[in-house]
Amino acid sequence: MADSKNKRGMIQGFLDFVEKTGNKLPHPITLFAILAVLVVIASAILSAADLQVEDPAGEGETITVNNLLSSDGIEYMFTSMVDNFINFAPLGVVLATMIGIGIAERTGLISVLLRGFVLFIPKFLLTAGLVFAGIMSSVASDAGYVVLPPLGAMLFAALGRHPLAGLAAAFAGVSAGFSANLLLSAVDPMLGELTMQAAATIDPAYAEGMNNAMNYYFIIASTFFLTIVGTLVSEKIVEPRLGTYKGEHGENTDGLEKITAQEKKGMVYAGLSALITAILLALLIVPSNAPLRGEEGAVIQSPFMSSLVVVILIFFFIPGLVYGIVTKSIKSDKDVANQLSETMASMGMFIVLAFTAGQFVAYFNESNMGLLLGVYGAEFLNTIQLDGIPLIIMFVLITGIINIFIGSASAKWAIMAPVFVPIMMLQGYSPELTQMAYRVADSTTNIITPLMTYFAIIIAFAQKYDKRMGIGSLISVMLPYSIVFLITWTLMLIVWITLGLDLGPGSPIEYNK
Repeated sequence: MADSKNKRGMIQGFLDFVEKTGNKLPHPITLFAILAVLVVIASAILSAADLQVEDPAGEGETITVNNLLSSDGIEYMFTSMVDNFINFAPLGVVLATMIGIGIAERTGLISVLLRGFVLFIPKFLLTAGLVFAGIMSSVASDAGYVVLPPLGAMLFAALGRHPLAGLAAAFAGVSAGFSANLLLSAVDPMLGELTMQAAATIDPAYAEGMNNAMNYYFIIASTFFLTIVGTLVSEKIVEPRLGTYKGEHGENTDGLEKITAQEKKGMVYAGLSALITAILLALLIVPSNAPLRGEEGAVIQSPFMSSLVVVILIFFFIPGLVYGIVTKSIKSDKDVANQLSETMASMGMFIVLAFTAGQFVAYFNESNMGLLLGVYGAEFLNTIQLDGIPLIIMFVLITGIINIFIGSASAKWAIMAPVFVPIMMLQGYSPELTQMAYRVADSTTNIITPLMTYFAIIIAFAQKYDKRMGIGSLISVMLPYSIVFLITWTLMLIVWITLGLDLGPGSPIEYNK
């Protein structure tokens, strides 16, 4: 009994440490500003130390650190500041993607699709349905966090099951399965652009041939895999541990909103418009003489693959618009303009983040510090003979630990990609693989960090059913998902690597110079 109390005390102590440490970290906007300043100072120090390496591109040239505090460096920082902001890789693609996803979310289409899916599946598939719907909701993560966990709790309570088990299953799908999906979402171009930018420091020609669907095959397979794993964890570990629910909200269906006749009509018309849109988009790439095919009829290296952001925008915008018109949430072009404005207003934090992050990334690349770190890091790994699967596992664990303290996926990858993508490339691993390993670790540890944006909201939902629910208790409920997802999803990635399967269209496991 004493050992059990000691273990709980150690876990709670660790969780308290995570919360306190994370809360002391600067806001990501401030963090990138600090990092940019540190890069400038470090560039002066390393330049004075005359560090240099041979160009890894194999051209026989020597790479040195550019001093950003020199006259040329100061001139660069002042004259490039606006360009660094505008050219920050994820800025344009995220804002453009959110035009389409935003209209589908604000008209209520995404919300009603998630609600309808969960409400109408057979009861014995409810847990799997919640996890699956959560994973799919990453195309519009806000809707997933706000709609599914409370809906899952209400459904479980209505069936006499523990409501927190339903909340946990939905939360696990939405957050821990964030990087799996059957569709490409805003996450793919957001991370992909940063990956391509980092890869270009080693091999610009290779980076030009990459595309934002670089992980698509793997995330499709992961959707089904994580649905099965999440269901098993829910029904075999989490729900039995929670026991029988004895609260006042059991077996009550009052809070479950039915799909109205108008919403059903909107879904039908939105579905038809999505089908027509898909057919029209297919005509741009499927025929041998289609306008968006590449040279000699290529599909992977084609204008279509280079314009996936536009494809995502159109595919969400048209059904969202149709749904809004049918359900009367859109009555004129002014409503469309207002909803798009609201979507862009919600991106204000990201836009400011893009300014400071853009400076950090640009300064880091201009200083050549990324190249030096890549070469020295690769040499260190060769010295300790860490490569292959152990190297991938180490990278996954490092990312998972960092994610506990820095929640934003794009902010973390903006810091990590310039360092780890070159290192892994010099070890023979493709940027596409490094990004996928990052996504595995980033997703699986989302649900156990109090610093995750929606963590407090999930606690508020949970406290409706258990007033004692706090940070530590919620993490203890979600920890089995995090551990099992991290282990099994990493094993799936290792099997994928062993089989040598492409991660996406034209996206191999290995990188060969």
